[in-house]
Amino acid sequence: MHSDSRRGFIQTVGLAGGLAWMASATPASAATAPKMIDHSPQTLPPLPYAPDALAPVISARTVDFHYNKHHAGYFTNLAKLVAGTPWASSSLEEVILAAAAAPDKRAVFNNAAQAWNHNLYWQSLSPTPSTPSPALASAITRDFGTQAALEADLTKAAVGQFGSGWAWLVLSDGKLKVAATSNAGNPMLEGDVPLLVIDVWEHAYYLDEQNRRADYVEGVVHKLLNWGNASRRYATATA
Repeated sequence: MHSDSRRGFIQTVGLAGGLAWMASATPASAATAPKMIDHSPQTLPPLPYAPDALAPVISARTVDFHYNKHHAGYFTNLAKLVAGTPWASSSLEEVILAAAAAPDKRAVFNNAAQAWNHNLYWQSLSPTPSTPSPALASAITRDFGTQAALEADLTKAAVGQFGSGWAWLVLSDGKLKVAATSNAGNPMLEGDVPLLVIDVWEHAYYLDEQNRRADYVEGVVHKLLNWGNASRRYATATA
């Protein structure tokens, strides 16, 4: 999706969401959205592994604090913000895309996007080593040259993100690319499909690494990335 059409889409969704809010209709119809591969409920999903499974890169203490305080907190805040509105029954994706274009709904966007981003973050990690599927590996070779080059770009984006944010591998207009967003930013707002993400908010690593973000990122990139899940998302997005 080109930049002009992306801006037009977000403006359209924002208008539709605002009208839906006033008319008590469901905002952000999936039929008008860019290609989406998720329809996420506004409920905290379970961790896909035990809290200590990512150690020693990420300790059980960090996972417990990150998941049960930060991640759960976004869902709790979102539920309060959308209670009694049409968005209470919408998917996270619908809320994110509609609220992004509504300046007075910034708190809704921040909590919905952070809830979604964390959903993918936990899915992007695995205690079991994995490799990309043949299809994803071929795309990596096409767009980065080697997996090592992709990992270097992802590491650079994560370590170099100023302040709080995220580093992503996304499918954008049929090509793989690395992207970085600040705060609650999400590549869906650009019409891209997120395949995996690394959280570089301080709460993701400070209990273990203090200010050594690079050490945390290196451990995640080289030991924990869930290429199986990224491959499944790529297959769905390109089907």
